[in-house]
Amino acid sequence: MTDDRSFRGTAATVLALAVAMAYLESAVVVYLQLALDSQVGAIFPLRPVAEVGDLVLIEVGREAATLVMIATAGILAGRTGLERLAWAAVVFGAWDIGYYAWLYVFAGWPPSLATTDLLFLIPVPWVGPVWSPVAVSVALVGFGLAAARAERHGRHLVLRPWHWIAGVGGGLLVILSYTLDAGSVIDAGMPGTYSWPVFAAGMVLASAAAVDVLRRAPARPGSG
Repeated sequence: MTDDRSFRGTAATVLALAVAMAYLESAVVVYLQLALDSQVGAIFPLRPVAEVGDLVLIEVGREAATLVMIATAGILAGRTGLERLAWAAVVFGAWDIGYYAWLYVFAGWPPSLATTDLLFLIPVPWVGPVWSPVAVSVALVGFGLAAARAERHGRHLVLRPWHWIAGVGGGLLVILSYTLDAGSVIDAGMPGTYSWPVFAAGMVLASAAAVDVLRRAPARPGSG
């Protein structure tokens, strides 16, 4: 019972932080778009670097700062290395879902989950339909909570080499699906057709590894 209360309390705190981060992130995007005399969601074609100047570096720095905050939240919330990683995944996923939710509240954007968005800028532009990062985020929150709960209840999670290979490989495929059009986008072109089969392959690979890790986690001594 103590472990359940501890897990629920940590989960509530972590999710509250993620929702608050999402609010700030979406508010900054709205301010930035208005400061550039642009409508929220009017992203493509990208403006030339010479036109926006130092704003590109500021935006990259903002994204890097967000990653530091997510990692810090995981480190503070978890007790073991894997639990910290799990909580960081929960924060990332909940923040990303909340980001789109707040943007819709503030500006009615995105109009649909099929809307193409500029997802990230490090090290090159990541572009894809909104449904794809939302799908990744749902998986991160689900698997992250399951892994954090298992660790908090004493079920030690063991990652074998193939789990790491599948997880990292799947993640790289997802990233690849977002960056295949990076060259065209950088040159002020419009994004092409999204490579959803590459995305799907990456999601299946990474999810299979996560499911297997959770399935193989030994029960807590004395729980059965």
